[in-house]
This record gives sequence, structure tokens and C-alpha cells, in this order.
Amino acid sequence: MSSSSFPDVFCWIQNLPPISEWETNSISLNICSSTTSQPFLNLTISKTHESSKLSFIIVADFNNIHIHLWTSKPFKPNSKTINLLDQETIPNLFVNFIQDILHYGSNKNNPFIRIPKLDSDPNLPNIFNLTFFTLLFLVCIYESPRDLRDAFIGVLKDHLTSFQSRQASKLLMKLLGSNLQEQWMRSMNLGITNWVGELEEQYQNMFRTPCSLLSYAFSTFGMWKVQVYCPAICMDVEKSESHPRERLQFSLKYHQVESVFQFNYKADVKEEWVEIMVNVDNIRCDVTKLVNDSLVKERGAGAGEKHFPSRISLQLTPTRQDQVVSLSVGKSTDNPKKEIGSDKGIEASIEPSTHIGLKVSSGESTTVSLKPWKFEQSVYGYSANMNWFLHDSMDGKEVFSSKPSKCALINPKSWFKNRYSSAYRPFTRQGGVIFAGDEYGERVWWKVDKSAIGKTMEWEIRGWIWLTYWPNKRVTLYNETRRLEFREIVNLDVA
Repeated sequence: MSSSSFPDVFCWIQNLPPISEWETNSISLNICSSTTSQPFLNLTISKTHESSKLSFIIVADFNNIHIHLWTSKPFKPNSKTINLLDQETIPNLFVNFIQDILHYGSNKNNPFIRIPKLDSDPNLPNIFNLTFFTLLFLVCIYESPRDLRDAFIGVLKDHLTSFQSRQASKLLMKLLGSNLQEQWMRSMNLGITNWVGELEEQYQNMFRTPCSLLSYAFSTFGMWKVQVYCPAICMDVEKSESHPRERLQFSLKYHQVESVFQFNYKADVKEEWVEIMVNVDNIRCDVTKLVNDSLVKERGAGAGEKHFPSRISLQLTPTRQDQVVSLSVGKSTDNPKKEIGSDKGIEASIEPSTHIGLKVSSGESTTVSLKPWKFEQSVYGYSANMNWFLHDSMDGKEVFSSKPSKCALINPKSWFKNRYSSAYRPFTRQGGVIFAGDEYGERVWWKVDKSAIGKTMEWEIRGWIWLTYWPNKRVTLYNETRRLEFREIVNLDVA
């Protein structure tokens, strides 16, 4: 079933006939079919028994066996006009969809949802449909029988990652605001984690990164913003040692990456060209649990056993390069200071027999100042590359590409032990990292031909995030590094 084959649910609901014209107690719309003729899903509006109210129901039809998977809150039909639904029903149903999506997450409290009036918004049908099919995606994961899930998850995922759905997703995320957006993505990614974990070998490729379901990009005047939400289970394993025990595996599995990349840009018109300057405003990367504390305590290895960011890499590239003249970066290659000292000593001893023995010893000590995070810029063609590497404070090696020794893994004084409470931690107390303009605000800039003035240029922001697990409080030899990739397009008006 292609993305274009999915029905316009909003339009169907808007045009439902009044109850007086119904021939039966319900009306149905086929909303999703599998690749075979059976099974299929229907959205049904039905009269509530012993009441004048109506409800929407998602029904799975499998060999003429009807299975109710989800039911909306009941509502009263409109009795004042010929339309079945009044003006309040659509917004209330929209909020009903959002609430039930969020309830599939680990936070079971009723979130406060205030949606602005959407009556005159031309994007309302697309946003409404996207919200409904997101709910349907989660309903299929959690409520449908196993053989039905296999039939629908793939086609729904393809629909949610289509161009039209992605455009609607960006509008919906702005509508929800950042706090609800994070809850929304945690609900989605908990569902994906449960689904992939159930049939990991067969279905992991379905959500491998880059996956447009897991990232968003926004362009506004003077700023670009990319948000990435990726379950750990969907990241590629780059290296691993040993095998985790069940409780540790549970803890590592039920986390996701939450990252925000914010850039400021400016177009400065010069006499001979236009300078497009871009600098880092904020880069934030957190590893957040997808389940509640009680479940982590019951089935996991503790809240402190989770991955940590070990490398972040970004590549900014103008998609059309015929108007680009040059690219410059603002950070030089590091030239670290090294302090070398010489210690000399003389030891003398007198042998009681016949002679005096002298022992002379000398040595050198080297002191190097090393920050845990190292930032580098580089250029490839007209692509500006930015890299942040975490280094082992003991031997200076890059963490993402190395592994700790067995002695370090069991040594309680190793730098990665109790890493979220140490005064020398290279993370926030929650286990994330923040790179802000105070230390990492170096700019990159492109010189562009003046013929670009008045036009909109596209930039591709491509990124990679590495997460590493080394034991925190747990005594284990297991360690691993995972990697995700994302790609987004942002716009820049050359004025």
C-alpha cells in the first residue's frame, strides 16, 4: 500500500452524513490494507449502546473477524445543522488522538494540552491525518495480535516517512511545543523499541538511520535548528566486547538519544561577493530513558547504566555549489603546549669491603594539559566539517574507537566509574553534553557569487552521533559503541 493510497480521514469525518441518513448503526472507512487482500483496518463511527452519543473505533478485520483496537471518547452528534459534527468535535478528537499517543509513553499523567484554534489553518487536514496515522501506528504495535502487526507496521512506517507526512510533522511539532514534542517522541520511540526488540533480526533494518521518522529541521530568519530523537536499539553497533547480562541489556535497550543542533547564520553583502557566515549556537545531546524508574529498578541494572556521547560529527554543505566561490573555517589546528622537566639525582653507597660505589640516575617528566572534549574543524570541497571527540583522561585515546582495559573496567577509580557524580565529569549530571557558543562558537563561512542575492539557498546538515557504554557502577566486562546518522535540509534567504 503506497503512501498516496491512504485515505483523507479528515475529509471523510467532515463529510459524514447526519444520523437520519444512516442505513445501519455504523459507517466505516478502510484506512489501511496489508500487502495481501487480508487483513485490513477500518475506522468506524458507531452509535454508543444505550446512549445518543457516537464514538470512533479502529477495527481490524481479519477473515470477517472484527477486533476492536481503539475507541475514542464519546461525543454528541450535532443536532443544530445538517452536519453530523459541530465545530468543537474535530479539535476535541484531535486532542484525543494526541493524549492517547502520549499515554503510550512512560509518563501516564494526563499532560496539559492547549492547542491554538485551527479552524482557519489550511494545514489542519494534513496535521490531523498525520496525528491519526501516528496513533494508528502505536495502536498496531500495542493492541493488535501478532500476525496483524506484521502486516501493517511496514506500510504505516512508509506512510509516516513520506514527504507529505514529514511536512505535516514539522508543523505538528511546532504546534505542540518542545515539551510535548519530547513526550511525543518518547512515546513513538518506546513503541519502536518494543517492536524492534520483539523481532530484532528481521525488522531492525526498517528503522535504521538515517530515518526521517527520527529527526526534524526548522529554518527561520537567522537560525537553523535540527532535532534528533533516536532509540538506542535503532543505532548501528560499531564495536562491542563480551555479552551483556539480561538486566544490563534491558537498561541499555530502553534509552534514546535526544539531540538539538542550533546554528546562527548571517548573509553579509560585500562589494564583490556575499559572505554566508554560520556559527554554532547550541549543541545538546542527552541519553534519556524510555521507561519509568520503577521498571528500570525492577528489570534493569540501575539508572546509571546507560550509554554516553563519545563523538559528534557534523557536515554542512550547500546543495547547489555553482554559485559558491570559497569556504573558510575559523578554528586552527590545535597546537597544544607540552611542559618538559628534567629531574636528576645522585645516589652514593659505600661498600664495606674495598671500594665506594656511586649510582647516578636522571629522568624526564612530561606534563600535557588535556581537556576531555576536543573540537576540530576541517573542509572537504565546499563541506564544512565539525567534530567533537571525547578522550580517555588516562591514556588520551579517543573513546569511541577504543576499548578500556580489563583492569580499568574493574578499577573503581577509573574515570568512567561513577561518571555522572564526579566533579571531573565530562558530562552534565544527567549524562549529556552541551557545546555552546562560549567555547565552540567558531564560525565557518562561504563566499557566494552576488547573483545569489534575492534567492533561497539550501544547505544539507548531515550528522553522526556515537554513543559508548563503559560500566558505571556495574561490575562487567561488557562495553560497546553505537552510531546513528541523520540528514536534514535547511533554507537560507540571501538578502
